[in-house]
Amino acid sequence: MRAPYQVIVFPYRLATAGNYEYAIFFRKTVRYGDFWQAISGGGEDDEKPIQAAQREAYEEGGIPLDTPLLALDSMVTLPAPQAAGMLWGPEVLVVPEYAFGADVGAHQIVLSEEHTTFRWVDYAAAQTLLRFDSNRNALWELDFRLSGENKQI
Repeated sequence: MRAPYQVIVFPYRLATAGNYEYAIFFRKTVRYGDFWQAISGGGEDDEKPIQAAQREAYEEGGIPLDTPLLALDSMVTLPAPQAAGMLWGPEVLVVPEYAFGADVGAHQIVLSEEHTTFRWVDYAAAQTLLRFDSNRNALWELDFRLSGENKQI
């Protein structure tokens, strides 16, 4: 059974110029249209959010399950229908979304069927392309933690 929360994961790597790059993923949906986002998904059964993030990163990006994740403080709540319909009944109206970064180094991203493509982009490009505010906020925190630079969201 699906757990009542969402996770997002931003794969990142240190580029040759000494700056960080972030992988963002393009998704086509009938319900929400086409958009760029982090890896995203929900928990299953009694998974903890970090376990769900590891599994989703593996399923959607081929990122090894033992890749260390950086848990971010960024967290939002999403309307339950946006996360998974009214799967948890009428009393669960919002669910938390937990955010993580994953240092993939030289590991190659392997796409699942959920996304049609992905890009390695710098912080500014990602902020322009990402559709969801929660993704932009989590990316700001991740970039700040990695680079120590206070950039515009």
